[in-house]
Amino acid sequence: MAAIVLAPLQLARDLDSVEAVYCRAADYLALESGLTPAEAAHAFFEDRPPASIEVPLKFGIVGDGGELVAIGDLAFDYPERGDVYLGLLLLVPAARGAGLGSAILSEIQRFARQRGAARLLLGVIDDNTRARAFWERQGFKLAQTSGPHALGHRRHIVHRLILSLADTGSDCP
Repeated sequence: MAAIVLAPLQLARDLDSVEAVYCRAADYLALESGLTPAEAAHAFFEDRPPASIEVPLKFGIVGDGGELVAIGDLAFDYPERGDVYLGLLLLVPAARGAGLGSAILSEIQRFARQRGAARLLLGVIDDNTRARAFWERQGFKLAQTSGPHALGHRRHIVHRLILSLADTGSDCP
Protein backbone atom coordinates (compact mmCIF):
# COMPACT_ATOMS: atom_id res chain seq x y z
CA MET A 1 0.00 0.00 0.00
CA ALA A 2 1.35 3.45 -0.94
CA ALA A 3 2.04 6.06 1.73
CA ILE A 4 -1.10 7.71 3.04
CA VAL A 5 -1.31 11.47 2.49
CA LEU A 6 -4.04 13.56 4.11
CA ALA A 7 -4.45 15.85 1.11
CA PRO A 8 -6.15 19.14 2.11
CA LEU A 9 -9.45 19.74 0.30
CA GLN A 10 -10.88 23.13 -0.64
CA LEU A 11 -14.48 23.97 -1.43
CA ALA A 12 -13.81 25.82 -4.69
CA ARG A 13 -11.43 23.21 -6.08
CA ASP A 14 -12.74 19.93 -4.66
CA LEU A 15 -16.53 20.17 -4.28
CA ASP A 16 -17.23 17.96 -7.32
CA SER A 17 -14.73 15.31 -6.16
CA VAL A 18 -16.26 15.21 -2.68
CA GLU A 19 -19.74 14.94 -4.19
CA ALA A 20 -18.48 11.99 -6.26
CA VAL A 21 -17.35 10.25 -3.05
CA TYR A 22 -20.81 10.72 -1.58
CA CYS A 23 -22.38 9.39 -4.80
CA ARG A 24 -20.26 6.24 -4.54
CA ALA A 25 -20.95 5.95 -0.79
CA ALA A 26 -24.73 6.31 -1.09
CA ASP A 27 -25.13 3.51 1.47
CA TYR A 28 -23.59 5.74 4.14
CA LEU A 29 -25.67 8.77 3.17
CA ALA A 30 -28.88 6.75 3.35
CA LEU A 31 -27.94 5.53 6.83
CA GLU A 32 -26.46 8.71 8.28
CA SER A 33 -28.35 11.74 6.98
CA GLY A 34 -30.62 11.06 4.03
CA LEU A 35 -29.05 14.04 2.25
CA THR A 36 -28.37 14.06 -1.47
CA PRO A 37 -24.70 13.77 -2.49
CA ALA A 38 -24.70 17.47 -3.45
CA GLU A 39 -26.17 18.51 -0.09
CA ALA A 40 -23.73 16.28 1.77
CA ALA A 41 -20.73 17.67 -0.13
CA HIS A 42 -21.70 21.24 0.77
CA ALA A 43 -22.33 20.24 4.40
CA PHE A 44 -18.91 18.52 4.50
CA PHE A 45 -17.17 21.81 3.76
CA GLU A 46 -19.44 23.90 6.00
CA ASP A 47 -19.48 21.64 9.07
CA ARG A 48 -17.34 22.49 12.06
CA PRO A 49 -17.60 21.83 15.79
CA PRO A 50 -19.47 24.51 17.74
CA ALA A 51 -16.59 25.46 20.05
CA SER A 52 -13.67 25.01 17.66
CA ILE A 53 -11.52 28.07 17.04
CA GLU A 54 -9.34 26.65 14.28
CA VAL A 55 -10.86 25.76 10.91
CA PRO A 56 -11.05 21.96 10.62
CA LEU A 57 -8.79 20.15 8.18
CA LYS A 58 -10.93 18.71 5.39
CA PHE A 59 -8.85 16.01 3.74
CA GLY A 60 -9.03 13.43 1.01
CA ILE A 61 -7.17 10.24 0.16
CA VAL A 62 -6.40 9.83 -3.53
CA GLY A 63 -6.57 6.33 -5.01
CA ASP A 64 -4.32 4.76 -7.63
CA GLY A 65 -6.58 6.06 -10.39
CA GLY A 66 -6.27 9.67 -9.23
CA GLU A 67 -9.78 9.89 -7.78
CA LEU A 68 -10.73 10.42 -4.14
CA VAL A 69 -11.37 7.12 -2.37
CA ALA A 70 -11.85 8.58 1.11
CA ILE A 71 -12.66 11.91 2.75
CA GLY A 72 -12.48 13.08 6.32
CA ASP A 73 -12.19 16.02 8.63
CA LEU A 74 -10.17 16.77 11.72
CA ALA A 75 -10.97 19.49 14.27
CA PHE A 76 -8.17 20.57 16.59
CA ASP A 77 -8.56 21.51 20.26
CA TYR A 78 -12.08 20.10 20.30
CA PRO A 79 -13.82 19.25 22.54
CA GLU A 80 -10.94 20.27 24.82
CA ARG A 81 -7.56 21.85 24.30
CA GLY A 82 -5.11 19.17 23.17
CA ASP A 83 -7.80 16.98 21.58
CA VAL A 84 -8.29 16.12 17.93
CA TYR A 85 -11.81 15.25 16.79
CA LEU A 86 -12.32 13.07 13.72
CA GLY A 87 -15.64 14.40 12.44
CA LEU A 88 -15.80 12.05 9.48
CA LEU A 89 -13.85 9.29 7.82
CA LEU A 90 -15.73 7.98 4.80
CA LEU A 91 -14.33 5.42 2.37
CA VAL A 92 -16.00 4.53 -0.90
CA PRO A 93 -17.32 0.94 -0.82
CA ALA A 94 -14.60 -0.41 -3.16
CA ALA A 95 -11.92 0.83 -0.72
CA ARG A 96 -13.44 -0.75 2.40
CA GLY A 97 -12.22 -3.94 4.03
CA ALA A 98 -8.71 -3.89 2.56
CA GLY A 99 -6.81 -2.13 5.35
CA LEU A 100 -7.10 1.42 4.02
CA GLY A 101 -9.12 2.63 7.02
CA SER A 102 -6.46 1.36 9.42
CA ALA A 103 -3.71 2.95 7.33
CA ILE A 104 -5.54 6.29 7.28
CA LEU A 105 -6.03 6.08 11.04
CA SER A 106 -2.29 5.49 11.53
CA GLU A 107 -1.53 8.63 9.53
CA ILE A 108 -4.15 10.60 11.49
CA GLN A 109 -2.56 9.45 14.75
CA ARG A 110 0.91 10.43 13.53
CA PHE A 111 -0.37 13.83 12.40
CA ALA A 112 -2.27 14.43 15.67
CA ARG A 113 0.75 13.49 17.80
CA GLN A 114 2.92 15.80 15.70
CA ARG A 115 0.54 18.61 16.66
CA GLY A 116 0.82 17.65 20.34
CA ALA A 117 -2.61 16.04 20.72
CA ALA A 118 -3.20 13.76 23.69
CA ARG A 119 -6.49 12.24 22.56
CA LEU A 120 -8.32 11.39 19.35
CA LEU A 121 -12.11 11.44 19.59
CA LEU A 122 -14.95 10.62 17.23
CA GLY A 123 -18.67 10.02 17.18
CA VAL A 124 -20.32 7.00 15.61
CA ILE A 125 -24.06 6.65 15.13
CA ASP A 126 -25.77 3.74 16.84
CA ASP A 127 -27.03 2.28 13.55
CA ASN A 128 -23.52 2.11 12.08
CA THR A 129 -22.50 -1.06 13.90
CA ARG A 130 -19.82 -1.96 11.36
CA ALA A 131 -18.05 1.38 11.91
CA ARG A 132 -18.28 1.09 15.69
CA ALA A 133 -16.76 -2.39 15.56
CA PHE A 134 -13.93 -1.06 13.37
CA TRP A 135 -13.13 1.78 15.77
CA GLU A 136 -13.21 -0.51 18.80
CA ARG A 137 -10.81 -2.93 17.04
CA GLN A 138 -8.49 0.05 16.62
CA GLY A 139 -8.46 0.61 20.39
CA PHE A 140 -11.13 3.29 20.80
CA LYS A 141 -13.16 3.13 24.01
CA LEU A 142 -16.71 4.29 24.64
CA ALA A 143 -16.73 7.58 26.56
CA GLN A 144 -20.33 8.74 26.25
CA THR A 145 -23.65 8.05 24.55
CA SER A 146 -26.03 10.90 23.76
CA GLY A 147 -28.96 11.88 21.63
CA PRO A 148 -30.95 11.55 19.63
CA HIS A 149 -29.21 14.19 17.49
CA ALA A 150 -30.43 15.53 14.14
CA LEU A 151 -28.08 14.63 11.27
CA GLY A 152 -29.53 15.88 8.01
CA HIS A 153 -32.99 14.31 7.69
CA ARG A 154 -32.32 11.61 10.33
CA ARG A 155 -32.06 11.43 14.13
CA HIS A 156 -29.46 9.22 15.80
CA ILE A 157 -28.07 8.10 19.10
CA VAL A 158 -24.34 8.93 18.95
CA HIS A 159 -21.53 7.15 20.76
CA ARG A 160 -18.42 9.23 21.47
CA LEU A 161 -15.30 7.10 21.35
CA ILE A 162 -11.82 8.08 22.59
CA LEU A 163 -8.32 6.85 21.83
CA SER A 164 -5.38 7.96 23.94
CA LEU A 165 -2.44 9.17 21.87
CA ALA A 166 -0.05 9.05 24.82
CA ASP A 167 3.19 7.23 24.18
CA THR A 168 2.85 3.88 25.91
CA GLY A 169 6.39 2.80 25.08
CA SER A 170 8.91 2.43 27.87
CA ASP A 171 12.33 4.02 28.02
CA CYS A 172 13.56 1.19 30.22
CA PRO A 173 15.85 -1.47 28.70
